[in-house]
Amino acid sequence: MCIPSVLHVARAWHLCDDVGHFRKEHDHGIPRLGGVAIFVSFNITLLIVGIIDKSLLVNYMLAACIILFAMGLKDDLYGVNSSTKFMIQAFAAGGVVLPADIRVTSMYGIFGIYNLPYIPSALLSILLIMLIVNSFNLIDGIDGLVATTGIIVNCTFAFLFIYLRQYELAAIGLTMSGAILGFLCFNLAPAKIFMGDTGALMIGLISAVMALKFISLSTVPSNGLPLWLSRSWLDLCLIR
Repeated sequence: MCIPSVLHVARAWHLCDDVGHFRKEHDHGIPRLGGVAIFVSFNITLLIVGIIDKSLLVNYMLAACIILFAMGLKDDLYGVNSSTKFMIQAFAAGGVVLPADIRVTSMYGIFGIYNLPYIPSALLSILLIMLIVNSFNLIDGIDGLVATTGIIVNCTFAFLFIYLRQYELAAIGLTMSGAILGFLCFNLAPAKIFMGDTGALMIGLISAVMALKFISLSTVPSNGLPLWLSRSWLDLCLIR
């Protein structure tokens, strides 16, 4: 419902995507503020979910989303230099990792490393979030690519969390998927609007949080593998 109004404002103020870049497949300017609609729908729904279930770390995620949204909006309108982008992304990622304690705590035997001390764990988690956020941002420019990828990622984690009976986390994944789905109707080829940095950065952040939460739910049995990859867990799945 928001996107037609966003389209009108973007066209009136000539807020269109650049053409001619090697990552862009279109040959004419397309409005790039679709992320505003994704941000609004996701945050309103998440706030409602947060009222229902107080155990969710909604405040930390919303704070990080608002920080990235503000930076993405400025980047879509006027541009932001790369050093400022990385600094703000690191700040937003740190706001999720440090106070909410959403981080990788074990390498599960990769490079012979198992449990990680707090500081390396926090730094690795921040870098992983920044990597995923920028990965989503880089593929925005092809019709439907970021939106489809975001839906697949968040729906997959939502179903995994439902299986693990983590319904609160599943609600976050489904909320993001629903917000993207409404946008996708306007983003399929030929795209009428792009989400821009405002949407791509937020989708990357939530996808990264979903991944880290899924890993943190795992325990390390005697074979050194996380619970969801251990033989006993697989046997349980086969029995069911």
